[in-house]
Amino acid sequence: MPSKDIVDTAVSAGSFKTLTAALEAAGLVETLKGKGPFTVFAPTDDAFAKLPEVTLKSLLKPENKKNLTAILTYHVVAGNVKAADVIKLSSAKTLNGQSVTIKTVGGKVLINGATVVKADIAATNGTIHVIDTVLMPK
Repeated sequence: MPSKDIVDTAVSAGSFKTLTAALEAAGLVETLKGKGPFTVFAPTDDAFAKLPEVTLKSLLKPENKKNLTAILTYHVVAGNVKAADVIKLSSAKTLNGQSVTIKTVGGKVLINGATVVKADIAATNGTIHVIDTVLMPK
């Protein structure tokens, strides 16, 4: 049984420093520490490093909190969706109201083209699926 919530699980993994900083900047830490359940498609630090540095710095500024929140909530689905369930879906509605596209290609699960590199990391209030690219809402 997991002993940590989604945020604490991400922090202890050590590869989500940018994500946790972004969650703090957007004021979403308490939400993702909440009861849930939530399913988070969590971009790694390497995924955030693919963004232009100026873009990332801009998003973390207080005046861009609304845009940052829209991006981060685009990575979260209500409910506890395990990998076995994800592969049966063609899309999923995110907390920001838009849907992500889900495809399985050659045994890999793609969320809007981002590859799930590790699935089913259990937390007390949901599940984390690690992705290799930051998802951008339309």
